[in-house]
Amino acid sequence: MEYLLGVMVIVIGIPLSIGWHELGHLLPAKLFGVKCPQYMIGFGATLWSRKVGETEYGVKAVPFGGYVRMIGMYPPKPPSRDGIVRRGRWASLIEQARDDARAEVGPDDGDRQFYQRPVWQRIIIMLGGPTMNLILATVIIGGIAVGYGIAQQTTTIRSVSRCVLPADASENATCSATDRPAPAAAAGVLPGDRLLTFAGQRVSSWDQTRRLIRDNGDRTVDLTVERGGKELRLTMTPVSAQRPVLGPDGGPVKGDNGAWVTEKVGFAGLTAASAVVKQPVTAVPGIIWGQVSGTLDVVLDVPAKMVGVTKAVFGLEKRDPNGLVSIIGVGRMAGEVASGSALAKDSTVTDRTVGVLALLGGLNLALFVFNLIPLLPLDGGHVAGALWEALRRTANRLLRRPDPGPVDTVRALPLIYAVASVLVVMGGLLMYADLVSPVRLGG
Repeated sequence: MEYLLGVMVIVIGIPLSIGWHELGHLLPAKLFGVKCPQYMIGFGATLWSRKVGETEYGVKAVPFGGYVRMIGMYPPKPPSRDGIVRRGRWASLIEQARDDARAEVGPDDGDRQFYQRPVWQRIIIMLGGPTMNLILATVIIGGIAVGYGIAQQTTTIRSVSRCVLPADASENATCSATDRPAPAAAAGVLPGDRLLTFAGQRVSSWDQTRRLIRDNGDRTVDLTVERGGKELRLTMTPVSAQRPVLGPDGGPVKGDNGAWVTEKVGFAGLTAASAVVKQPVTAVPGIIWGQVSGTLDVVLDVPAKMVGVTKAVFGLEKRDPNGLVSIIGVGRMAGEVASGSALAKDSTVTDRTVGVLALLGGLNLALFVFNLIPLLPLDGGHVAGALWEALRRTANRLLRRPDPGPVDTVRALPLIYAVASVLVVMGGLLMYADLVSPVRLGG
C-alpha cells in the first residue's frame, strides 16, 4: 500500500507540475494580450474540458505533457527574395502549418497574435513555464531543507581506519601487520568523538576538516575532540599519501580512462558520521543552484548516458544509478522510498514522505533545465528565436537597413519534427529500460 501511495504521488504530481508549467505561459500571454484558445494538460483524446471566456481548459488522455495554444505563433510568409516558389514535402508541410495558424485568427484578432508582441514580452511568455517549475522546486526542496533538513557529513567521527591502505584498495580490503598505522588511530581518536578543533582552527563542517587534513600532510598538529561530554586534546601527524582528487561536490573524480584521479595529500583515516541537519533560509539558493548544476551536467551528458542505457537494455552493463530514467523509473523510485525499501530500516513516515516530495522537487528542476535547451519545440528554442530576431533587427537598424521583420520560425519545422522524434525515441527507450533493467534505489 505504501509503495502504491508513493507511485500515486508521482502519477498525480507530474500532471500538476505540467499544468503549473503551462500556467506560467498562459498568465503572461493573457497579460500581454495574446489570444489563447486552449490550455491543455496532456495529449491525445480530450477527457474533460470547459470553456471559460475565450479559453478552453481541459485534460487529455496522455498526461505526459501539455500546451497552451496561442494564435499567431508563426508569422505571415515573407516575400520571396528570388521569386522562386519552392515545392516538395517539407515546403507543403510548412505552408500547411502557416494555413493552420492563419485559420485561428478571427476578424477581431489581428493585433492579438504571438509574433506581434515585442521580443521582451515573448521571452517572458516562453520563460514563464520553466520559471514556474523552478519556483515549485524551490518551494519543495527549500521547504525540506529548512523544515526537515538535509543529510550531510558532520564533525562526529563514524569510524577510524586501523591502517593506511592504497587509494585503489577495494572496499573489502583489510589491514596487514606490515601496513602503516593510520594517524587517527595512532592519535587515539575513537568512533563517536566530535571534532572541535584541528591545527589550531575551530571546525564547523566536515568539508573544512577534510581540507585541513589534506593540507597538513607530514605535519604534527593538535586537535581537540569531545568525548563523553569532556574535551580531550590529542596530537596527530597526517601522512602524505595518494588519495582521490575531490570534485566540487566533494566526491572523487575519475579520469577519461575510468580510473580515480589521485594526488598526494594528507591522510588521517577518519570517516564522518552523517546526520539530517536543518538549514537556514539563506542556504536555500546555494542548495538549489547546486542541484540545478548537477541536473545541467546530466542533461549535457545525455548522449553518453543514452549509450549506457542502450547497453543496459541488452544486458551489456548495469544501469547507472545516477543516470537517466523515464516516468516509469521515477514512479518506481517513489514507491521504493514510500515503502522504506530505499531508506534506512528505522525510517519514519516523515522520512518517507520527505523522500517522495524530494523526488517531485527534483523532477521540477529537471523540467526547468530541460525546457531551457535552445532547440525548438522546447521553450528555450522559442527564446533563442526571439533573441536572434532582436539581434538581427538591431544590426539592421545600426546599419540603416530596412527592418527584416520577425524571424520565420515555421521554416524550422523540419528541425522541430527531428527533435520531437529524437525525444520520442529516447522516452520510449528509457521506459523500456525501466521495465527490463530498472534502477533500484534499494540496491
